[in-house]
Amino acid sequence: MTKIEETIRISDAEWEIMRVVWTKGQVDATTIEQILGDKMQWKLATIKTLLGRLVKKEALKTDQVGKKFIYSANVREDQILFQATEELFGHICAKRMGSSLAQIIEDVPLTQADVSLLQDVLARKTVVESIACNCIPGQCQCQHPATQVNVHQ
Repeated sequence: MTKIEETIRISDAEWEIMRVVWTKGQVDATTIEQILGDKMQWKLATIKTLLGRLVKKEALKTDQVGKKFIYSANVREDQILFQATEELFGHICAKRMGSSLAQIIEDVPLTQADVSLLQDVLARKTVVESIACNCIPGQCQCQHPATQVNVHQ
């Protein structure tokens, strides 16, 4: 697998395909159709289109075996997940990240092992005195005064 040098943006439909590829290691389009058939109601042509997009994005690589194309991941799941998380948190004011994480933790079902892992991570976490706002004026209310816009009718 290659190191991701630039962000690979993956659509929700492409995530479904990638999850199968990451699970199976190597897979053909027909197997993906069998796995996702009931959930997604996709035709084989749709799956092949999505696979083609993922190959073009270099998220997948192909090997031809006879008349079949076998797909395997060119990137690790944790790499793409980290990129998606970074992108999501890039849209949030730095001062709100802690409360956003707390909300996610509150809303997501967790096992005792998950909770223990989070507690261990938090116990090792270096605490900072304050966090600087990373927004431009008008994007948040934490540091910058709200910009008032007068609209005349």
